[in-house]
Amino acid sequence: MVGAGLAGARTVLELRRQGFDGWIGLVGAEPVPPYDRPPLSKHLLDRPAPAWLSDELDADALAAADRVWLGTHATGVRVDRDGVRVRVDGPDAAAGAELTADALVVATGSAPVNPWPAARVLHTAADAEALRTALAAARRLVIVGAGWIGAEVATVAAAAGVEVIVLEALAGPLPVLGAVGELTRAWWRDAGVDLRTGVRVASVDATGVTLTDGERVDADLVLAAVGARPATGWLDGAVTRDPDGSIRVDEHLAPIAAGTVPAEEPTGHRAATRSRVRVVGDAARRRSARHGWVAGGHWDAALRGPAVAVAGLLGSPAPEDPAPYVFSTQFGHELALYGDPGRGDDLVLRGDPATDDGWAALWFEPGNDRLTAVFTVDRPRDVAAARRLFTGESLPELDRTAAADPAVPLRSALRG
Repeated sequence: MVGAGLAGARTVLELRRQGFDGWIGLVGAEPVPPYDRPPLSKHLLDRPAPAWLSDELDADALAAADRVWLGTHATGVRVDRDGVRVRVDGPDAAAGAELTADALVVATGSAPVNPWPAARVLHTAADAEALRTALAAARRLVIVGAGWIGAEVATVAAAAGVEVIVLEALAGPLPVLGAVGELTRAWWRDAGVDLRTGVRVASVDATGVTLTDGERVDADLVLAAVGARPATGWLDGAVTRDPDGSIRVDEHLAPIAAGTVPAEEPTGHRAATRSRVRVVGDAARRRSARHGWVAGGHWDAALRGPAVAVAGLLGSPAPEDPAPYVFSTQFGHELALYGDPGRGDDLVLRGDPATDDGWAALWFEPGNDRLTAVFTVDRPRDVAAARRLFTGESLPELDRTAAADPAVPLRSALRG
């Protein structure tokens, strides 16, 4: 197992849960035990200690593994018919040392994108500790990026009395949601956050940001929250990677070359791929029968993917196809996104975003009633309903008129 975050820890525990009694080695780049990442931004200021996964999962992956190397980086890998050999470098392994095994699980997560060395990032527990210390002395924070992480940090910093300016290159906040993100703009204003969209950063230095139009935005502290890319460079040459570093995998999370389709058993059940490699979490771009290609990069993929990967390694049937899922807490609202909205999908609002009663956005394939995604704001019942809707082998079909009525349970709008 290379990667000791949520995906790696869960894979170790899943191997034991599904009956594997062989040798397991776990390699982690950070020098600390596995911890949960969402609290790093959501609870940046009120939870300074890491949320240790041994407590969160009520099981200790380090104890379940036979050998653990923390503070150790994987630098390369060879895969052949005799097994896998992973080159590592760390305090307990000489540079270039090789670890050998029958199979490899890639769980190395992602690395934050940061074009500006003077800006900070928030990705690890060490990043969070450094950011907390810097915020304690800062009067003005500039965040570049109004996505999930930018919004969550803006929320906690503004609540702590820090002046917050957020710069977003695209037209609105939460740009992954398209036009729906614009419906959240009032939250930022009401929280006292200066949100500026459609602006691009040219450079960052110790005293602030210069925009491409020449405008200067002074700051005591600058945070780059412009996304992350899979940390898969160490696999170069061993597996096929997409330009962003992600690895395309089949339903069993085994790497596949572009354009190939795994064979099926005569019964129609998906056959486990005989690959020695599985990819879980941020690094995987998973093929879903229901949603097409699904990118990693979110907590739920790291939580649920290991059960699929382990089943494939052990030759068991693949568990159900999990729907893409993102959750967030920002500006006093609980947000959840199930599914994968397409750019050309039809949008139906469920409830009124101008009220405090909670609302949702539904995306449908153009010209039909197949539901592709559900975004909810303060509607826990719709969260539960969306989870159930995206459990079949195909996209659910809903009556659009009924689904738009917030008084009608989503499940009741299901056709057939």
